[in-house]
Amino acid sequence: MSSEDRVVRFHGVEQRQEHFHLGPLQLDIVKGYVTAIVGPNGSGKSTLFKHMLGMIRPDAGKIEVFGEQLDEQNNVAIKQRIGYLPESPFAHESSIRGSEKTAFLQVWYPKWNVNYYSELLRMFEIDPNIKLGKMSKGMRRKFDLVIALSHQPELLILDEPSSGLDPIAWKKMIDLLHRYMESGERTILMATHIPDEVKRLADYIVFVAYGRVLGYYEKDELFSKWQCLYIQLPDQERTMTRLAAMPGVENREVSGSLIRVVTSEFQKAEQWLAAEGIAIASCNAMELDDILETMINKDRLRMR
Repeated sequence: MSSEDRVVRFHGVEQRQEHFHLGPLQLDIVKGYVTAIVGPNGSGKSTLFKHMLGMIRPDAGKIEVFGEQLDEQNNVAIKQRIGYLPESPFAHESSIRGSEKTAFLQVWYPKWNVNYYSELLRMFEIDPNIKLGKMSKGMRRKFDLVIALSHQPELLILDEPSSGLDPIAWKKMIDLLHRYMESGERTILMATHIPDEVKRLADYIVFVAYGRVLGYYEKDELFSKWQCLYIQLPDQERTMTRLAAMPGVENREVSGSLIRVVTSEFQKAEQWLAAEGIAIASCNAMELDDILETMINKDRLRMR
């Protein structure tokens, strides 16, 4: 992958805190696509974003955004190309009106589009004259999303974007983000706990836990390869041993009269089972949270 193909690069990044260790991370975010970061609470998703924005600095390694490292000379120029929706609103803004926040931010973003901003306010039915602290959680979330998009950034960073949104607002957000990506020149990096959000938006999925990257996949390939198979044979103990050699085996266990086996290489596993004369009783594509749980359990065993 050339430097022009990636928007963000983490190279050997580490952050050491008293109760948390991030990294070392090696991760590239591809330009022109939506990448979803998926992981349990406390896995380091928000910390990754703060590193990209220069809000905190790594203890080791380097981070490149648009092919450049953030420093005092290019800090503002790089951030003007980024839209950021934090996980939680900033408490110190509660006493100001939405219109006042807008007036302040317009100064910092040369590409601020007043017409687009007004269009988004109408679409989400937001009154910018209300104080931010008086807005409902859902309205505040919609307003902050509007702010993040109004200068039409090249990179949009979304931390749990649907938090507090009702189903109608959520659908509007999904449609809006699809339109945002239509040019093919923009990039979204988002952290989310909503599987349907990942399925509707993401092109790539990064699994993280305990400050480490567990896997990086193209979405459609991930769901086609990760399958849960059920096998019924009389000699379960012998079969369990044989299944250890199956391609992509991630987990295997006895489930009643069946053996449940998870593979991350379904096509290869299917061919291997046929060659071994082992029939598949049934198989199911795995859900996102089940894949994450399997990865976490495997990582725990590896770290022991």
